[in-house]
Amino acid sequence: MAQKQKAGAFDIRVVIAALIGAYGVVLTILGIIADPAEVDKADGLNINLWGGIAMLVFAALFVLWSRLRPIVVPADTGGDAPADPAKAPTD
Repeated sequence: MAQKQKAGAFDIRVVIAALIGAYGVVLTILGIIADPAEVDKADGLNINLWGGIAMLVFAALFVLWSRLRPIVVPADTGGDAPADPAKAPTD
């Protein structure tokens, strides 16, 4: 019976969440320290702050998704089958 393991940090959803989360942190910080004159240009809406918060929420949802529905990959069985089928022994 083949054992199964989770993809973990190699899951693409974790990588996407990390990248979007990093951008979200930067935008949130920029939104917090925003110049009031810049906020007035956007009709009083602090776009950096709200965009950063939205990106942080999106990243959190991706991490939650990857934890609740992990990708399961078969574990290496240690040589039961050749890695390359073209190199399989012929009889």
